Amino acid sequence: MPETQTKTAAPTKPQLFSKGHGACAGCGSAVAIRSILFNLGPNIVVSLATGCMEVVSTGYPDNCWGVPVVHSLFENAPAVASGVTRALKKRGSNAIPVVIGGDGSTYDIGFGALSGAMERNEDMIYFCYDNEAYENTGIQRSGATPKYAATTTSPKEVGGKSEWKKNVSFIAASHGVPYAATASIAFLSDLKKKIEKAKAIKGFRIITLFAGCQLGWKHEPSLSIEVARKAVNTGMWNLYEIENGVFHRTVKPKQIEPVENYLKMQGRFKHLKPEQVADIQQRINANQTELDKLETSAVNLSKIL
Repeated sequence: MPETQTKTAAPTKPQLFSKGHGACAGCGSAVAIRSILFNLGPNIVVSLATGCMEVVSTGYPDNCWGVPVVHSLFENAPAVASGVTRALKKRGSNAIPVVIGGDGSTYDIGFGALSGAMERNEDMIYFCYDNEAYENTGIQRSGATPKYAATTTSPKEVGGKSEWKKNVSFIAASHGVPYAATASIAFLSDLKKKIEKAKAIKGFRIITLFAGCQLGWKHEPSLSIEVARKAVNTGMWNLYEIENGVFHRTVKPKQIEPVENYLKMQGRFKHLKPEQVADIQQRINANQTELDKLETSAVNLSKIL
């Protein structure tokens, strides 16, 4: 009888965000963190803002992180990372300073520190896992919450949130940072390319990553990736990068689906009236037109005063 050959398994990358964390089933942010670390590799130092991912992964005596992590406050993660960059430089280390924070610490509470780091063009990569509310502390609205979405501080009885979502990527570009991009947990190859590009650039780089919360968004845990994909296909979330002020779409649907296809998947939009859905659709249509114009123009966003 011929000898049986034993196949050697191909080497695999170590999991730098290990299983055993306390994230909810279907948590988009957990997918985001795992993907970020997988593509960054181990030669990083993370300044981790208080938020969902800090709470579920660092409860003493457990720790899910396979890289050095500094736990910061909601409001000061970029400032902490600025100190880390100087410590690494002093030691002659080539480790990459990284900030990871949710939309609460990015769009709102820590925005002052974020703006300061961008204005100084600190040499770091900033990741925002955007689940569009303060999901960890009670599902309160944030600057990232979409218009009309229901939260505990913008209840459906009053029609949900009354303001449009803030655009952090364009705000970053107006600071003159070398790289600002959006990404999604449903388009991981696009995220990988953007992380590889960010790693090769010096200065402040920011990637805002669409990562849903099934608890706050009120959908089945198994639908998290499909909801994220539908957000891009309907134009509720656009995938692009702004490199040295120049805008470029990285994923563009051949045809934008009706936004109702996205909204009806989530309980946080269940209360919407036809005129509210129409308002969102009109906003998306206008945004698509403006983004198309921007991509074909020679406008440098970092030089618009």
